[in-house]
Amino acid sequence: MTFMELVLASGTSVLALFLGLFALSLVRRDASIVDIFWGPAFALVSWFGLLAGGAPGPRPALVTALVTSWGLRLGIHLYLRSRGRGEDRRYAAMRAVHGTRFGLVSLFTVFLFQAGLVVVISTPISLVASASTEEARASLGWLDAVATILVVTGIMVESIADLQLARFLKNPANRGRVLAHGLWRYSRHPNYFGDAVVWWGLGLFGWATGGWLGLVGPAIMTFLLLRVSGVALLEKTIQTRRPEYTEYRKTTSAFFPRWGSR
Repeated sequence: MTFMELVLASGTSVLALFLGLFALSLVRRDASIVDIFWGPAFALVSWFGLLAGGAPGPRPALVTALVTSWGLRLGIHLYLRSRGRGEDRRYAAMRAVHGTRFGLVSLFTVFLFQAGLVVVISTPISLVASASTEEARASLGWLDAVATILVVTGIMVESIADLQLARFLKNPANRGRVLAHGLWRYSRHPNYFGDAVVWWGLGLFGWATGGWLGLVGPAIMTFLLLRVSGVALLEKTIQTRRPEYTEYRKTTSAFFPRWGSR
C-alpha cells in the first residue's frame, strides 16, 4: 500500500473503533470510555500497517512493538484509574450543559474528533508501515537507535510519573495536597513530558522513512499536551482544588524538567 492508501484504510478501522465506543458510551451513559482507548487506537494503526502495509522489515516491526507497548500501558493505566469512579468531570460538565443533545454533541466533538486526531498523529507510524520493500528491509541505522532510546525513555518517564501519582493519591493523608517529590519535583507534568518524548522518538522513525512529514504527528501531540487537553486544561482548575499548587507553580517547571526546581 502507498502512504495515502494506508492512511485511508487504517483510518477506516479507527473510525469503526470510535463509532463503536460512541454507541457503548450511549448505553453506559459514560463518555469517559474514549480516553481508555486513546492509546490502544494507535496500537491498532501500527498493527494494521504492519499486516497490510509494505514489506515486513526490522523498522516496521520495531515501531509496532514500541507503539503497542506505549498504547497498552496507557490504556491499562487509564482503565485502572477510572474504574468505579463514574464519568470524568470534563464529560459530566459537557453533559450538564448540553442535556439531551449531549449524545450528538459528543459524537462530533469527542469521538469523531479523537478518531481524526489518531489518524493525523499516526503519520510517522503510517510512513514506516508504507515504506517500500527495499526501505523496510534495510538495516536499522543510528537514527533508529536514537529514536528507540527516546521512545523507551519516554515510556519509562511516563510510567514512573503515573505510578508515583497513583500512590500519592491513594493515601488519604494527601487529600487536597500536591505531589512535589520524585519526578514531580522537576516538572509539574512529567507524565505529559514523557508522552511527548515518546512521540518525538516515533517522529524520528518517520523522519528516517519519509522526511519532515514524520514530524507532523509529534508536533500536533506536543501542542495538544501543552495547550489543549494536557497542561493548560488541568491547570485551569487544579489550584481551586489544591491550594498548595500556587506555591508549587512558582518553584517547579510546568513541562520540561528543570533540575533546580524545589
